[in-house]
Amino acid sequence: MDTGLIFMSIIYVLAGAMHFIKPRMYIAIIPDFLPQKSKLNLLAGLIEIILAIGLLFSQTRSISATGIILMLFIFLIVHFNMLRNKKTSRGIPQWILILRIPLQFFLIWWAYIYI
Repeated sequence: MDTGLIFMSIIYVLAGAMHFIKPRMYIAIIPDFLPQKSKLNLLAGLIEIILAIGLLFSQTRSISATGIILMLFIFLIVHFNMLRNKKTSRGIPQWILILRIPLQFFLIWWAYIYI
């Protein structure tokens, strides 16, 4: 199995687990127009973990990579909201918030190569 694929899986398992370990951090950055922030946070973490595990099996790899791509596009809502909303930016410097956008597209491309 490709080490890049294993690394990607580990990244998403850890990122998904953080939704459960530090829920307040994630809930704080969810845009106000989205309902039930606590449930959305837990759902996002669970989906991230499931998709990460799915990457490790050839039978589910393509659908998991596609799911990760969709998830990353949805997460762009959070990134852009943090850029325009001082409260949700949580004191993160603007330049870091801006750099996260191309990083997101790199992650999308990285998942795409496993479809």
